[in-house]
Amino acid sequence: MDAVIVATLAVLAGLVFGALGGYFGRRLLSAKRREAVRQEARGLLVEAEESKREILLEAKEEAISTRSAGEAELRERRSELQRTEQRFARREENVEQRATNLDRRDRELAEKETAAEKTRTELEGQRLKELRKLEEIANLPFEDARAELMRQAEEEIGHELAVRYRDMEEQAKDEANDKARNVLAMAIQRLASDVVSEVTLTSVPLPSDEMKGRIIGREGRNIRAIEKATGVDIIIDDTPEAVTLSCFDPIRREVARLAIGKLIADGRIHPARIEEMVEKTQKELEETIRKTGERTIMDVGVRGVNPELVKLLGRLKYRFSYGENVLQHSIEVGRLSGMIAAEIGGDTKIATLGGLLHDIGKALTHEVDGPHAEIGADVAVKNRISAPVCTAIREHHDDDHTSVESFIVAAADAISAARPGSRRDTVEHYVQRLEALEEVGRGFDGVEKCFAIQAGREVRILVEPESVDDLAANQMARDIVRKIEETLSYPGQIKVTVIRESRSVEYAR
Repeated sequence: MDAVIVATLAVLAGLVFGALGGYFGRRLLSAKRREAVRQEARGLLVEAEESKREILLEAKEEAISTRSAGEAELRERRSELQRTEQRFARREENVEQRATNLDRRDRELAEKETAAEKTRTELEGQRLKELRKLEEIANLPFEDARAELMRQAEEEIGHELAVRYRDMEEQAKDEANDKARNVLAMAIQRLASDVVSEVTLTSVPLPSDEMKGRIIGREGRNIRAIEKATGVDIIIDDTPEAVTLSCFDPIRREVARLAIGKLIADGRIHPARIEEMVEKTQKELEETIRKTGERTIMDVGVRGVNPELVKLLGRLKYRFSYGENVLQHSIEVGRLSGMIAAEIGGDTKIATLGGLLHDIGKALTHEVDGPHAEIGADVAVKNRISAPVCTAIREHHDDDHTSVESFIVAAADAISAARPGSRRDTVEHYVQRLEALEEVGRGFDGVEKCFAIQAGREVRILVEPESVDDLAANQMARDIVRKIEETLSYPGQIKVTVIRESRSVEYAR
């Protein structure tokens, strides 16, 4: 019993001690946890304080930077404002200066206008005084003097009309004097020929300046191949987008021009292609020459011409003499010869064929030595042309002729070569004629400038408006015409224009 009580008490005591130990253990553990939480809170507070200080420092630095930038921008704006104010001040000064200048100029203009009006009044009074003096000296009233001047003007105009009538009458007499002149005039009027400038150089246009390098080729092999194949000289200079071909033989020059054009269009430029293109072009040009000769024979209306002569006629298309195309000249001479022969009773067939073939030797002057008349006659003989035609060809530059047809061909050749516009005038004679006309115009008082234009068919005179009035300008035109008629020799008529121009010029500043 006692043991049970003791055991019970021991258990109870153990339970009491266990409960107290657990209670105090939990209190101790809770206290440790609270201490740890307090330590962690204190650490967080320290970190928060440090973050707060860092944030405050950054905010202060940013505020300082923003303030500095604002102050710098404010200073820049103040400087710009000062500069703008200075510009406005200068502009205001300029405006005031201009206003002052304008006021001064207005005053000066008003003074000048007053002086001009006064001078005008004085001049008008002086003019009236001079007019009265002239009336007293001439013992004629003003109206009578004006009538006298009009009468003299009418006489001048009547003189000019009489001169014109005389010229027209003489021209009509000249046209009616000789029937041969009528024949030649009719023959010339029935023809129209294009005048072509004489050339030994031909320009070939290029699509761009880069093509010059391709024509030259690497180390010049392309240009050497072209010159060797065609026999022409190729001149490559600073002329933009063009090269020049130089050769006295017009056929070779034409072959080179056509071949180069085809090479440029084809785009393949190398020695083998050059030889192939030149050979092809030569064949095409020979065919063109043959067709040109055949068309010429048909147009002129002759027969019995050997095919070799037809080719030689076609070659004359590319030959020029003193600026005149030889083929067109030959066609013209053939037709003129036929017309003249029909009018005076000669053999039209012999004259036409002789005129057409009279310069056939010029197609071979690059290949055969000798005068072209002799060469042409020999070629005609070899091609079985009749003897009278060969004689006309041989004698068309001689002074003595053995047949009427030879004389007709020579006359037609001279007409075709000498008619106005067929051949170019020499530069020296042209310049001398223009200088003589200008010298006549400059010989009058009050002439400022003188120009001969329209190849000497018109003279324009610029006079000084202060020294030459309108009436004096009209009189000067008549005087210049009279002096030209008296001192110079010229074909046709010359128009004289006297120009009087007044200009008022001012400058806005």
